[in-house]
Amino acid sequence: MAEAVTEDRLLGGRLTLRQPAAGLRVGIDAVFLAAAVPAAPGERVLDLGAGVGAAGLCLAARVGGLQVLGLELQRALVTLANDNAAANDLARAVQVMSGDLRSPPPRLAPGSFHHVMANPPYAALGTTSPPANAGRRTAAVEVAGGLADWLRCALLMARAGGSITVVQRAERLDEVILHLRPGAGGLTVFPLWPRAGDGAGGGPAAKLVLVQGRKGSAAPFRVTPGLVLHGDGDGFTAAAEAILRHAAALQIPGE
Repeated sequence: MAEAVTEDRLLGGRLTLRQPAAGLRVGIDAVFLAAAVPAAPGERVLDLGAGVGAAGLCLAARVGGLQVLGLELQRALVTLANDNAAANDLARAVQVMSGDLRSPPPRLAPGSFHHVMANPPYAALGTTSPPANAGRRTAAVEVAGGLADWLRCALLMARAGGSITVVQRAERLDEVILHLRPGAGGLTVFPLWPRAGDGAGGGPAAKLVLVQGRKGSAAPFRVTPGLVLHGDGDGFTAAAEAILRHAAALQIPGE
């Protein structure tokens, strides 16, 4: 029996997204990841672990004239991703292929992408109880390659001077830096704070961070103030709303 899917909306209804009802659901992390990629028309972008295509579609909706290629291990998600691209009239801009980033398909030529983005599993193998749902387990836990494998592939595929953008749990920031630094510089950390005042004695620390760098760069490491997600109550701040509902770009200070 085929797995049940739901039809959801992103970017204030601009995008329709079909995704497994019981799998790992698309969250705001994919939208912020896409918003942070400094892509321009005519460039090529690789989306590692593309899932149902959410990040690639958000990026293509914001920047016209891109070629976004996605790599996804789960074949059922590859089908949904390409169906989603077609349903949003973005099939010419976004294509997702089946493959393992530990041994990329020949179609993915090393050093051929202006930008690489990735949303690796947040949990290292053995650090949490894996979800019972197979699709959710593969997306959430490193059962098919660790963080080092993901970042090694990102470095391999980016062209010289190309950007690499990763979203990950803040508690694993040291690993992201460790595995990116051999080949990328200008690493910039952009925290996503739950609320104003968080992280400096005023509340919980950031749970998610965006990290961006350039392949071959010698620029120094930096930490930015980041972005506050929520204001009073449960609503998003105006800055977060601009990204989540209106497809605004997220500017990460670079070199």
